[in-house]
This record gives sequence, C-alpha cells and structure tokens, in this order.
Amino acid sequence: RRADRRERHPDRGGMLALSGRKALRVRTLVNHARAIADWSVGSPRALNECEPRGERTPPSKGTPRSPLPPASPKRRGHLSAAYAFPDDVTSITGATRVESDLLGSMIIPADALYGIATARAMDNYDISGVRVRDYPEFIRAFAHVKRACATANGRLGLIPGDVVDAIVAACDELIQSDRHHAHFAVDMVQGGAGTSTNMCANEIIANLAAIHLGEPVGDYSRVHPNDHVNMCQSTNDAYPSAAKLAVVFKHVAVTHALEDLIASLRKKAIEFEHVVKMGRTQLQDAVPMTLGQEFRSFASSLAADLTFMQRNVDQLYELNLGGTAIGTKICADASFAEASVAALSEQTRLPLRSPEDFIEASSSTSSFLLFSNILRRVAVKVSKMCNDLRLLSSGPRCGFNEINLPAAAPGSSIMPGKINPVIPEVMNQVCFQVIGTDHTIASASEAAQLQLNVFEPIIIYNLLNNMHLMERGLNTLRTKCIDGITANPERCKELVDNSIGIVTALLPLLGYKKATAVAKEALETGRAVAEIASRFADPREVAEMLRPEAMTHPRRLVDVNTETLARHSRASA
Repeated sequence: RRADRRERHPDRGGMLALSGRKALRVRTLVNHARAIADWSVGSPRALNECEPRGERTPPSKGTPRSPLPPASPKRRGHLSAAYAFPDDVTSITGATRVESDLLGSMIIPADALYGIATARAMDNYDISGVRVRDYPEFIRAFAHVKRACATANGRLGLIPGDVVDAIVAACDELIQSDRHHAHFAVDMVQGGAGTSTNMCANEIIANLAAIHLGEPVGDYSRVHPNDHVNMCQSTNDAYPSAAKLAVVFKHVAVTHALEDLIASLRKKAIEFEHVVKMGRTQLQDAVPMTLGQEFRSFASSLAADLTFMQRNVDQLYELNLGGTAIGTKICADASFAEASVAALSEQTRLPLRSPEDFIEASSSTSSFLLFSNILRRVAVKVSKMCNDLRLLSSGPRCGFNEINLPAAAPGSSIMPGKINPVIPEVMNQVCFQVIGTDHTIASASEAAQLQLNVFEPIIIYNLLNNMHLMERGLNTLRTKCIDGITANPERCKELVDNSIGIVTALLPLLGYKKATAVAKEALETGRAVAEIASRFADPREVAEMLRPEAMTHPRRLVDVNTETLARHSRASA
C-alpha cells in the first residue's frame, strides 16, 4: 500500500526546508495524515474494508486559485461538500500549510478553514463517525455565540472595529449558509469538555474573517482564533451556551412534528367517533368504547407532553456565557457577560438571561437532563401507542383486525401476501433509542466532578441525535401510518356483540349477582348476553342499556334506577 501511494503521489518526497528532529517530526505527521486521507475518506471504516482512492491531478503551478473555491454539489460522507478542490478538505494531496502549537507542528491542507487544533482533534477522536457538521443547528448556534461575543467585545473597546466586522461577517456566513459547514470535521464525541469543537469554530471563523480582511487562510496575524474570536470566553461557557441554543433551535422542529401528529390523531378521532369496539384491560375484554375515543386518548396524552416541552424550554435560555473557566469570570471584562448575552438575545430574538450563580451554572447540566427527560416521556407514550396500533391491526383473519394500517412494504421474503406494521415498528425502535440514551445523559450528568462536567460532548451528541430521530420518526409515523389508518366497523361490532364484557352495562338494571349469572351462562353456552339478560328484565330495557351510545357515554343512573323501581312497583301491583 505504501508503494501504491508513492506511485500515485510522486510529490510525496517534497518536504519543507526543515532540518533535524523537526523535519523528521513533520515528515512523520505528513505521512500519517496522508495515510489517513488515502484510506479513510468520508466515514470511518476498518482498514481492510477500504479501497484505494483514485488518482488526482495536482493543480498547475501557475494557476491562481481563490482562497475559497466555488461551491460544488453536495456528496454524502465527504467533507468537501462546499469545495471544488481539494476533493476532501482533510486530504493532503495538493497545496499545504504548516501550523504549530504547544505540541509541535502539523501539515494542513492549504484550503482548509480549520487549523491545528481541529487537525489534532480529527486525529485523536475517530469515535462515533458523526461530525459536528452533521448538526447544522449546532454550527449556527456556535456562530451566533461567537458573533455576539465579538459584538460585545467591540462595544467594550476590546477588539478593533474592522476585526469585529470581519468576525461578524464570518459568523453570518455560517449562520445563513451551510457552504463552509464541511470544515467542522471534529467528531461529536470527544475529550476535553468540548474544547476541540470550540477551537474548531474559533479557527474557521478566524480564517473566514481573515479572508474578509484580505489575508490568506492560515494567517492569524490580524484575526487570531484565541486572542480575538475566543476573547473573554473559554470552552466551558461558549460550548454549553452554543449547545443550549442548538437544542432550542432543534426543539422547534420536534414540537412542530409533535403538533402535526396530534392534529392527525384528532382527525382520526372524529372520523372514528361512531365506531363502537371493545375496550380491553390486561388484554381481556372490558367494556365497550368507540375507536374515536381511543384515538382521542392518544392525542390527549401527547398534547400534555407537548405543553410540558413548550413550558420548560425556558430552562435552556439561561446561559453561563462570560463565566469563562469555572464561573469566576476570570479573563473576561466585568461587563462582558451582560453585554454578550444582550447581544445574543438581540440576534436570536430569544429571552436569554445570565444565571444568578455562574459557578453553579458552569458545572450543571440540569437543563439538558430535563429536556432529555421530556423527550423520554414522549418516546414512552409514542411507543405505547405504536404497540396498540400493531395489536389492533393484527390479523387479518386471526387477530383483532379492528383497524387497517397502510401497507408500506411487502412483509416477508418467504410468506407470500404478508404485510407487516413496519412504520410503527421503526417508531418503536426510535423510542427505544431515545429512552436508552436518556440514561446515558443521566449517567454523564451524574459523573461530573467539581466545577465542570467534562462529559458534555456525549450529552449534546445524544440529545441532538434524539431530537433528530424523534422529529423524523414522528413525521414518518404521521404521514406513512396515522393519516392512512382505516377502521373495520363490522369487525368491531362483531367483537362487541360476542363479548361477555357488555354485561357490565346491565349492572344498574340487573345488579351484580344477576349480571354475574348472565355472564357465566353466556360464557358456558355461547349464547348472546342480550338474549340471556332478557329473562331477568324487560327486553326493551335490556336493548336500551346495550345501545352503543349508552355503553360508551355516561348517563344519569338515577333515571335508570327510577325506571327499574317503577317497573317493580307495577309488577307488584
């Protein structure tokens, strides 16, 4: 493989004019980075599953290239979604630049908007294969935070006006378009409490700002990732603040999906309001109800959680921005926290606020935990509803068969004609994931130590992923299942007529002892409840008590008792 790479990349030997150990170190890093570029493009794969990448033609030496190439069509799994060249912004097959930090130097693609901190993170954390770029709301949230901080620093006179304008313009590019999102190549799961993600944002914004000022990518002389973009901040306040904003942004889509599902369930409740069926407890016949009542109960249950979600999103509006490392506001201007949150509120039009206790806010993840709990509640109820839908549609000949679910796909590779409830099944699995990872979030929240929770990356990754799954799952359930459900009224009536459970409706007329005798005889003989009960009471009264409306809606028992007493009085006379 090494020989193959040398064949395909004859320029490999070209090294910068470095000497001694530094040259050896840089050469080793180059080889390592190029090997990664050759063998793990897009998503992480096992080495023995990979195929060599195709040949590339390096750019002509005299060909001028703009610092930001024009956008090209997106391709799933590639970091180069917004770039015509290089084909992958993590590959080192074209022009390069060298950046240095505390640990040494690294070779970085010349056109990459990220810097050495991001490059190290990409090398260190190939964990989930899910990158920050996969959550555009997180990138937009980070850009909003950095924009507000730059605005506040400008108002406080801490950053020159032209630098503020350049940072603001860079952030606006990230907020308004996903053109540069491909460069957020850091894995969502990482060590360091989110430092890699914060530095990735700092570097990308600094390079975009440099371009606005006419400087080349990688030149941090006028706009520095730490000194300017990260001024008066640390990861410990910027990262959770951006994460809270991302959850706020994403929750809008989740609530819309939940609202639409509730509306569909209510429509079905109206459509099925006259379909009488058997209610069941412990999977045994209970008493009659309408199919409309059953669907209305689904809607009401979810509506309660929707209200709870909307009411508690306020918990995410409290940001520790300006508290810096542990909440003591070290390295931040005394007015920065108030100024930055005010600027962020102005940008997002959200009622954001600073906490009363910055130290508590810097160590707590309770708002993330609360929102995860709310999602779990929704998941539990939706999963239970899907269980009911699958059971009610069981059959078609040997099950309940009270409702028909839309056929989404052939159900079996061996059983002809079989149709399975695949949409409720996939929604069940979404709910299992949300319920399970809520425990992950709780564990990560509990495991924090002292003044910082270093496990916020796994919390944010799971919370944003759960919201993504719930949004898409709820929309799929609504459009491909709920909207197309039909009822089988004849089957529902058949089950009601043959049920022993309807004898409960005769209790006010017969009393418990006689009603029990009717139920026992009906069970033993297979005869209808109405037929047997007519021996103990007037058949007209029995028929009245067994009317669908009488069995599925409340009535005044005093009227029934008065009629019964009057009948007994007439019989005695």
